[in-house]
Amino acid sequence: MKERTKPKNAQNLTHKDIAAFRRLIYGHFRERGRELPWRTTQDPYHILVSEFMLQQTQVERVLRKYGPFIAQFPDVGGLAGADLGAVLAAWQGLGYNRRCIALHRTARLLVTELDGRISDSVETLQTLPGIGAATGGALVAFAYNKPVVFVETNIRRVFIHRFFPEEQNVKDAQILPLVEATLDRSSPRSWYYALMDYGATLKLVDGNPNRRSAHYSRQTRFQGSDRQIRGLIVKAALKRRVFTLEDIIREVGREPKRVALILERLIREGFLERTGSHVKITSGRARAD
Repeated sequence: MKERTKPKNAQNLTHKDIAAFRRLIYGHFRERGRELPWRTTQDPYHILVSEFMLQQTQVERVLRKYGPFIAQFPDVGGLAGADLGAVLAAWQGLGYNRRCIALHRTARLLVTELDGRISDSVETLQTLPGIGAATGGALVAFAYNKPVVFVETNIRRVFIHRFFPEEQNVKDAQILPLVEATLDRSSPRSWYYALMDYGATLKLVDGNPNRRSAHYSRQTRFQGSDRQIRGLIVKAALKRRVFTLEDIIREVGREPKRVALILERLIREGFLERTGSHVKITSGRARAD
């Protein structure tokens, strides 16, 4: 891909620049756009689930989980009324279980405080657990086709590659005005899908422009990490339902003191709850942040 230009900002971006950029993005989308199940629906709940799953997780992994999850919890009421243990069990394989608790708590808040309706306001959505500017913006654009402005990892990659070809430490504050200036307001849903697909391709064929982002951080090694042990504890808890510290140490098979510390952290974070010497998956009422 050799279509890079000199650095530009929203003030010196011309109509010709914008038209050329849109032709590039839409041309790629026509030829290589991805067919994904959450793109065939405008159901806000289904899109909410997909956006939570896609946070920090590859599309290929989400594809394996999205359909079965929607089949088991087909609407926001079904998810809100489900036992958290069942939701975590359906989530297994996606990692980052905090997102699952946040999604479950969000569903409950939607039912109890917002009449089960998923708002088309990014500001309102950001008051819910697990929803930041990127997730809220994507949800509003894809479910309601509203011309909101947001940046996520693939969009960031496109704009750094196209408009900041040599610069380092590029901030999202520099990118957002360009996102707004080039936004296809007549079809924001299709435009953002096209941008994301182009960004996903850039990662494969042109290195990773996001390494030049001020917000870039390399993911830590999973094997032997606290994150791996957290996942093993949750998996064991789902299997045993009720267990003691000694049970979980035997099940996880890692250094006992480290397991105990991570277990305490999971209790504080709301994954697990303790009654006497026994621990189980939380009822879902604990905080999810």
